[in-house]
Amino acid sequence: METQYQQNKSRLDLFRQKVYIIIYGVNTPAGKAFDIGLLVVILLSVFTIMLETVEGIDLIFHKELMLLEWIFMVLFGLEYALRIFVSRKPVKYIFSFYGIIDLLSILPMFVSIFISGSHIFGSLRILRLLRLFRVLKLMEFMQESSKLKVALMASRAKVLVFLYTVMVISVLIGTLMYYIEGPENGFTSIPKSVFYTIVTLTTVGYGDIVPATPVGQFLSMALMVTGYGIIAVPTGIVGVEIARQFSKAATGNDQNIRPSQQDSLNGVVCAHCNREGHRNDAEYCYHCGHSLHI
Repeated sequence: METQYQQNKSRLDLFRQKVYIIIYGVNTPAGKAFDIGLLVVILLSVFTIMLETVEGIDLIFHKELMLLEWIFMVLFGLEYALRIFVSRKPVKYIFSFYGIIDLLSILPMFVSIFISGSHIFGSLRILRLLRLFRVLKLMEFMQESSKLKVALMASRAKVLVFLYTVMVISVLIGTLMYYIEGPENGFTSIPKSVFYTIVTLTTVGYGDIVPATPVGQFLSMALMVTGYGIIAVPTGIVGVEIARQFSKAATGNDQNIRPSQQDSLNGVVCAHCNREGHRNDAEYCYHCGHSLHI
C-alpha cells in the first residue's frame, strides 16, 4: 500500500516537473512554444473583446464572439490553475504581480454571469503581454527598466515638490480667473476655474471655457507660455537621474546591477518563491536558496 502511494506520489511529482518546465522554462522549446502560444491567445482574446464593442459586428456574430470568449476563459483558467499547481508556494504566486494579473484576466467573464456587461473589463488581460520580456529573453531590457525605476525613485521627491508647486499655482490663478471673469463668462466656480487653469498650463486647451476680459486673456497667455516650461521641468529632473544611472553602469559603480551580470541573466522562475532574473549558471535561487531544477 505504501509502495503504491510512493509510486503515485513520484508520478505526480514527475508530472508537476514536466508542467513546470513547459510553463516556466523559457529556455526550452516546449516552454517557448507555450509562452508564444499564450501570447497569441491573449492577443486574440483582446481582439475579440474589441470586436464586441462594434455594434454591427456584435449584432451579426454575437453568439460566435461569446463562444470564443468562453473558450479563452477556459484556457486562461486552466493555465492559472496549472501555475498554482506547480508552484511550491501557491499563495506567493497568487499574490504576486503576475498572479494578480492572471486572476484579473479570468474574473470579468465569470462575474458577467451575475453582472451584465462586466466581461468588457476582460481587456485587462492585455497586461499579461508583459510576459513578453521573459518569453523573448529580453533580460537586457529588464536591466534597463531597473535603471529607469531607480532613476524615478531617486527623483520622486523633486517631482513631488514640483507637482505640489504647480497645484498651488493652479489654485491661486484659478481663483483669480474666477473673480476676474465671473460666472457670466463661463467661470461658474473656483473648481471649474482651476480646471481651466490646469488645461491651459498643460497646453491641452479644450475650448469649453474662454476668457472674455482683457485681464483674463492676458493671464491666459501667461499661463500658455508658462505651460511649455512646466512640462519640461519633470522631464529634465528624471532625465538627469537616468543619465546618472547609465553613467554608474558605464563606470562599473552601479550598486544595483553589476556589469558582469548584465549579459548572463535568464528567465528561469523559482518554483518556491517565484523570483526571476537568475544567472545562466545558477543552480539555486538567489532569494530563497531553493533549487532551480525540480
